Amino acid sequence: MKNRFWKCMPVVLIAAMAVPAPSWALGYTQTKYPIVLVHGLFGFDKIGPVEYFYGIPSALRSGGATVYTTSVSAANSTEVRGEQLLTQVKQIVAATGKGKVNLIGHSHGGPTSRYVASVRPDLVASVSSVAGVNKGSRVADIALGLVPGVTSTLANAVGSLITFLSGGSGLPQSGQNALKSLSTAGTAAFNAAHPQGLPTSACGEGAYVVNGVHYFSWSGGKTWTNAFDALDPVFLLTGAAFGEKNDGLVASCKSHLGRTIRDDYGMNHADEVNQLIGIVNLFETSPVTVFRQQANRLQQLGL
Repeated sequence: MKNRFWKCMPVVLIAAMAVPAPSWALGYTQTKYPIVLVHGLFGFDKIGPVEYFYGIPSALRSGGATVYTTSVSAANSTEVRGEQLLTQVKQIVAATGKGKVNLIGHSHGGPTSRYVASVRPDLVASVSSVAGVNKGSRVADIALGLVPGVTSTLANAVGSLITFLSGGSGLPQSGQNALKSLSTAGTAAFNAAHPQGLPTSACGEGAYVVNGVHYFSWSGGKTWTNAFDALDPVFLLTGAAFGEKNDGLVASCKSHLGRTIRDDYGMNHADEVNQLIGIVNLFETSPVTVFRQQANRLQQLGL
């Protein structure tokens, strides 16, 4: 019996090594390069105990990842936010000695991350765009045309308040520039200068790797996902402005960048980062799990 046991052991070990590691396994999210999370419009690092990427940094770190959450202007142009992010990326690279980072940006954080990868691809291993405003948002188009001047002033006020509450260092706010960057026309102008990873067809995939940078994207395709979430009515209303599948602020097809993981998660624009404080669709994969899966995907690619 003992001899049979020891003869079977090599087979068992080989089989175990061939099975993909479960998402809870130690080292599952341990990437070669640090993961840098980039918030979207009206975003923040943390306000009190509430993180913008709610519960996601700790979940990634629990599997071995080195994670940084950055803070850029809550409301400003993609280029201004991109330069702010670039400064922080340089600091992270210097502090870790890793040479590069994996950028994961939500909403306006998507094009903000793309800006850094475009101007300094040597510092970026990958860009993962989560519901990125990569081809504009109908909501931004409407907001720009509502009451000229008033809408942007309100956006400035909201951005300044968020910066204050999150302990920000007085980053410049410009609601008008933010809305212009997120509009269809503004995004088209940005894309002409920074086209890396963008699809060439209406709802296709873009190049997976450009200038050594790997590009990915995923997004949701629902507006109402949980009756207990105070944000759902807002997304139900804003989502009505689209004539296609969307998450309440971004059309699913227009979020595509590089390799599209999925664009039909049962998530709205807040669910994608596990907001509001984890009140999300109970019948869909947890957004925390989606982030962990992406970290493991980067790990498998040696990133």
